[in-house]
Amino acid sequence: MSDAYLALEGGRVLEARARAPGTARGELVFTTAYTGYEESLTDPSYEEQVLTFSYPLIGNYGVREERFESERVHPRAVVALELTDDVAAWLEHEEIPAIDHLDTRDLVTEIRDTGAMKCGIAAGPDATPEDALAELAECKGMSEHTDIGAQVSVDERYTVEGGEYDVALIDCGAKGSITSSLTDRGADVHVLPYDTTPAEIRELDPDVLFISNGPGDPANFTAARELVEEFVGDLPIAGICLGQQIVARALGGETEKMVFGHRGVNQPVRDLRSGRVVMTTQNHGYTVAEPGPELDVTQVNVNDDTAEGLENDELDVITRQYHPEANPGPHDSLDFFDSVLELADRPVATAD
Repeated sequence: MSDAYLALEGGRVLEARARAPGTARGELVFTTAYTGYEESLTDPSYEEQVLTFSYPLIGNYGVREERFESERVHPRAVVALELTDDVAAWLEHEEIPAIDHLDTRDLVTEIRDTGAMKCGIAAGPDATPEDALAELAECKGMSEHTDIGAQVSVDERYTVEGGEYDVALIDCGAKGSITSSLTDRGADVHVLPYDTTPAEIRELDPDVLFISNGPGDPANFTAARELVEEFVGDLPIAGICLGQQIVARALGGETEKMVFGHRGVNQPVRDLRSGRVVMTTQNHGYTVAEPGPELDVTQVNVNDDTAEGLENDELDVITRQYHPEANPGPHDSLDFFDSVLELADRPVATAD
C-alpha cells in the first residue's frame, strides 16, 4: 500500500513510498547527476523546486557535511527511484519531504517532453492522493516569487580571507565552493547580500565585482543588475549561472525561461575561439536569449547552442552559464577563476 503521492500539473497522480514525511509544492525539475547528491541538495539554485534524481540510487556513499554547498537543503521536496536510509534520515531531519519507489525514468521523460511543471507531494502514513492534489492546486494558484533572493542570500556581509585581491561576491544564492575557488587562488572574498547598493561597493573598493549563481528569474534581481550597470567600465565584472543572466540583462541583453533547463554534470560546452569542448556542471532554468550589443558569445552548449560564455575584453567582463567550480562534476573549467583574477591586474576601459 502506497503512503506517498505525487500530483503532476498534467493531471497524473503517481503512487510512491514515503521516505521523509510531509507535504510540499513547487516546480518539478530533474538532474542527470549520478554523484554529488549532497552538493545538489544544498545548492541554493534549487530553492522552491522539487528535485527529481534521474540516477536510480541516491545515497550510496553516505552524507558528509563537508560536501555541503550551503547550510541547508534547498529543494522543497525530493523524488528518486531509491533513497538510502542515510539520505532519507538527513532529509527527514531537515523537514524536507522525500519519496521513492516510483518510475523516475518515466517521470524524467515527461518533464523532458513537456517541460518543468508544477506539482504537489504528500508523504507519510496518513497521506492521500487528495492531499497531493491540494498541494498542486495551491501551487497553481501561486504567483512567481519575485523576491526569492531574500531566501537564499546572506543577511550581512562577511569576509573569507585568501590573499592579495579583493572580490565583492554578490550572494544571489552562491555555492560555497565559488568562495573557496577564489580564496584558493589568492583572493579575499567579501560575501555581500543580494540587495547590496552601489554606495556599499564604492566603500569596499574591490578589485572585481562577482555576481553569483542563484534561483529563479534573473529579472527579479534588480539590485544586482543595477550594480553591473553602475560599475561596468570601472570594475572588472564576472558572473556564474544566474550571474551571467544578470550581467547580460544589465548590458542590454535578453533572457528567457527554458523548457526544462540544464541540470547535471555532463553538459558539453564548446569554446568558439579554441574549438575545445569541455564537460560542465549546470543547474539553471533560464538562459541568455540575446547577449546584447556589449557582449560576445564565446562559448555555447553543444546540445542546443545556448550561450554558455559571454565576454567583453575591453570592459573586462567575463561570465559563464555553467558552474566552473564543479562540486559536483568535472574540473575541466576551473581555470575560469584564474581568468577572473587576472582581470584585477588589468586597467579597465570606459563604457560607452
